[in-house]
Amino acid sequence: MTAVAALDEAHALLREFPVVDGHNDLPWALREQVGYDLDALDIAGDRSERLHTDLPRLRAGGVGAQYWSVYVPCEQPDPVAATLEQIDCVRQLLARYPAALAPALTAADMEAARGEGRIASLMGAEGGHSIANSLGTLRGLYALGVRYMTLTHNDNVDWADSATDEPGVGGLSAFGREVVAEMNRLGMLVDLSHVAATTMRDALDATSAPVIFSHSSSRAVCDHPRNIPDDVLERLPANGGVAMVTFVPKFVLQAAVDWTDVAFENLRAHGFDPLDTSPEAMKIHRAFEERNPRPVATVSTVADHLDHMREVAGIDHLGIGGDYDGTAFTPDGLNDVSGYPNLLAELLDRGWSKADLAKLTWQNAVRVLGAAEDVARDLQATRAPSLATIESLDGTRGGN
Repeated sequence: MTAVAALDEAHALLREFPVVDGHNDLPWALREQVGYDLDALDIAGDRSERLHTDLPRLRAGGVGAQYWSVYVPCEQPDPVAATLEQIDCVRQLLARYPAALAPALTAADMEAARGEGRIASLMGAEGGHSIANSLGTLRGLYALGVRYMTLTHNDNVDWADSATDEPGVGGLSAFGREVVAEMNRLGMLVDLSHVAATTMRDALDATSAPVIFSHSSSRAVCDHPRNIPDDVLERLPANGGVAMVTFVPKFVLQAAVDWTDVAFENLRAHGFDPLDTSPEAMKIHRAFEERNPRPVATVSTVADHLDHMREVAGIDHLGIGGDYDGTAFTPDGLNDVSGYPNLLAELLDRGWSKADLAKLTWQNAVRVLGAAEDVARDLQATRAPSLATIESLDGTRGGN
């Protein structure tokens, strides 16, 4: 198959089975860049170099459903209030662009949006610090439309260990297991991106519903703690969950991992947080890159992860979570949200079937949310909302 033919076939497939992307940080980018002023940065207008995401490029990329991340940093002084502001941003986007974006809470809503030709818009909270050790707050986020929560972000929470922090409770504490149980009862997906491998294993032991990894790749292909070890991928078929491959170069290309470590130290030396993507921080980053050329990931790099993850977990347990507008750099060919057809064309060239790709882009992600809803329906018939506290289960006072 020629490259042109593969790309044409990818576009055709996406018209029928569009991409469900597990993680996009547009709301935080809008907060940081324009203070949520949607007039100042209109995503329906011309493409902005300041963003990876806008409506024309979502259409060009064949995106049919998006989990918008309602992320706030771990060090946020009032994480609950900031998370509510992020949710409000998503609601503003839905109100402003109703012809393009459809609010979605369920798998059935996702299918309805696909039938209407709109982009199903869901929300995921990125980090358990957003609930401030409160199951009531967790229920409040669910009531406001949040359909997954990543158990940690880059730092530990009092009840779960992060992949990029020192071990704290050794995975999940007793209260952490109760958080998972309450998420199962609600129908909120347990997201294991960002968590330590010990937390992944504990969560798989504790959950009664399928889990997701909203934006993680293979640790066997690229040895970064943010990625998924093979023994965890091997457990997904029994669990029913989905691992959504991410595109972030520092998580998919080993040379980029090593380069990023040095680049982050340079940012810290200049007084910037390594995750800062402000113009000032990026100026420092670009100057560093001029002196030290950045290793470049490609579409093929990401496809290597998917090939391995399919071999280990099986085609029924894969998805896509690009992490657009949450990363400073993207792979060549996956520069922004218009790039998904390039990945599908690469996979077609590697022998992936149309049936495989339909599962990758749409069917697996829709199925896993529907399965979580089924589990919740059964649990709600027998289990009342949990009134447990971190003090009662862990014997400690939470620090959030």
